[in-house]
Parts: sequence; C-alpha cells; structure tokens
Amino acid sequence: MSKSAVYFIDLKATPKENLVNKLARLMEAAGLQDTFHKRDLVAIKLHFGELGNTAYIRPVFLRKIVQEIKKAGGEPFLTDANTVYAGTRSDAINHLHTAIANGFAYSVVQAPMVIADGLRGKSEIAVTVNQKNFKKVYIAAEIIHADALISVAHFKGHELSGFGGTIKNLGMGCASRKGKLAQHSTVSPAVKAKKCVGCGDCVPHCSQQALALVESKAVLDSQKCIGCGECILICPNEAIQIQWNQSVPAFLENMVEYTLGVLKDKTGKTLFINFLTDISPACDCYGHNDAPIVRDIGILASKDPVAIDQASADLVNRESALPDAALKNNRAAGEDKFKGIYPYVDWPHQLAYAESLGLGSRDYELITVENK
Repeated sequence: MSKSAVYFIDLKATPKENLVNKLARLMEAAGLQDTFHKRDLVAIKLHFGELGNTAYIRPVFLRKIVQEIKKAGGEPFLTDANTVYAGTRSDAINHLHTAIANGFAYSVVQAPMVIADGLRGKSEIAVTVNQKNFKKVYIAAEIIHADALISVAHFKGHELSGFGGTIKNLGMGCASRKGKLAQHSTVSPAVKAKKCVGCGDCVPHCSQQALALVESKAVLDSQKCIGCGECILICPNEAIQIQWNQSVPAFLENMVEYTLGVLKDKTGKTLFINFLTDISPACDCYGHNDAPIVRDIGILASKDPVAIDQASADLVNRESALPDAALKNNRAAGEDKFKGIYPYVDWPHQLAYAESLGLGSRDYELITVENK
C-alpha cells in the first residue's frame, strides 16, 4: 500500500519568492486545483481566534488561499461554527465581530464570512455514520451545503485531544452546538478542594452556570456541565482537572466520528492545510495564548487528514522545546511534546481510530517543496 503524500514548505523566503507566494506553490503541489470544479462554493474552514488570542493563522495567508481558489474557478468563503462555551464566538453576531477584529474582514481576505451553524448554533444537518459511539452526527449546515471543503488548521497543543490539527478542525470545529455537546458529553472535570482557594475566577467563565462558590470553594454541578474544558485552564491553581479515566479516549473517538460525518459526501473535494507556526500549548479558543512550545516549523498540505496530523505531530516532536515553553517534561528533541504538557492524553488514539474508520493513513511520505 502506497504512503499518503504530505507536502511541506519551511518558512524561508528569498527576494525571488516571499512566503505567501510559496504557500501558493504548496497548495498547487498538493492538488488544490483538483479539489473543486468551476463555480463550486468552497468552504475554507478555519479558527478565527478568540479576542486576545494572537496565535491563530495570519489573515494574509487566508487571502492567498482565497486568491488561489478564485484563480482556479471556485467561489470561496471563510467559515467556522459557533462555540458552546462562554466567549466571543458563541453566536454568529459576536463571532463575526471577533473575526473582523482579528483581521479577517472582507477588505483583507477578499472573501465573505459565513458562520456555518447559523445565528445561535442550531442550523445543522444530521449525517448518518453508524459508528461505535454515534449513529448520527450533527454537522453545521453550511459545511454540508458547500461543494468543497478546505481545512486550514493552526497546529497546537490541546488540553483534551493532546493536539489540535486537521481532525479537530473538522470533527469539533464543523459540528453544530448540539454536535459539540454530544462530543464533550463524556468529559466532565472535577474540583480538587485542597487546591481551590475560592478565587471565583472559574464561575463567570462557565457558559452553563455549572460552577459556583460554596463556602469559599468551587463546586461543580455535573448535571449542568457540558465538558467544554474552559475552566481547566482558567483556574490559576490547577484545582479543576479532567478525570483521567475512559472519558478522554471516548472524546477522541467522538471527534473522529464527527470528522467522518463532515467528510462523508466530499470524497475528492477536500484539501487539508496545517500551519506549524506559533505552536501554543493550548487551544486558540482562549482569550490568551502562552509562548510557543517549539520553534516555527513550516506549513503542510495533503489530501489525507490522518497523514497530515501524524506528520505534523512528528515534526513538532523532533524539535527541542523553547526556553520559555510551558513544557516541564519531554523537552528534548525526539521526545513527545504533547505528552509532556498533557501526560494522560493518549493523542495517538485519535489517529489510530481515524485510520481504522478509513479516513486516511498514518503512513506518509513527506515531500518538501523546494525554495526558489
């Protein structure tokens, strides 16, 4: 069986070719022009970033992707789905305000923005997948209605999945509010009372009012908790922690099954791009980002969502940790950086499960697009 092709550019540039134009050559090598037909409506799925976060992909790169899609005859739009947690992207109005504030205005990217699951995250389509955890998955309607799909993911660490790349950008990012809730339903944190100092920082950040202060200690109502995980990083004393049992493997499988639903009717109409830049230890869903864990590496593109995430993780793990990184363990080149931050997250499980469902292959060939 042949290896999946994953194309790579480093971040070097010369007077002959800047990095933005080099990105165009990467997409051409990976087969962008074969991803859609003329006049196809092409969804570019990205993360616009929360207000205050600066690790998300720079809008200038999205403009080049838009330009190349238009050049090939497609009609692109930028899109994401609303969040379930309290933040600046929980409804379409604030989501669009946030995207514009972060630089994704039409005047910059030359494409309109469409929030894929509507005003309040209820515009969805049920897709039958008949898998272990879900028979049906609930995908943002405009993702399904689009003729083709380009995933543009910022590759970084993630507190529930170990890392966030193409699979998370699709499986979690393209789900409606109902779909996101279903995926998180197996993940509920616990409050470690001995560590809680009663500061109350977690309470206003809970979108479901599942947290309250009782006798100067945070108390979690598991019946209200949706498992979004925001409180885990909000707590300054690490008093709120994931219960590391079967919940995380189930969450990873849930995310993969949703990815299957997203891609079900788009065979041959997808391309996946991962930016290995500003590789922060946690998700772009927070209104801040910590220092990168390793240096900026490059940009990858592939037709295989599993291969590109495997290659991205391998490239990160080959690096030595930066001096100011959040990593306390696994700092050396060749050591697992994601296990160093989140030691109880078995991140390879998502790739193995995705491979078992036929989404792609973990066996890949890394093809470097040479500099001019």
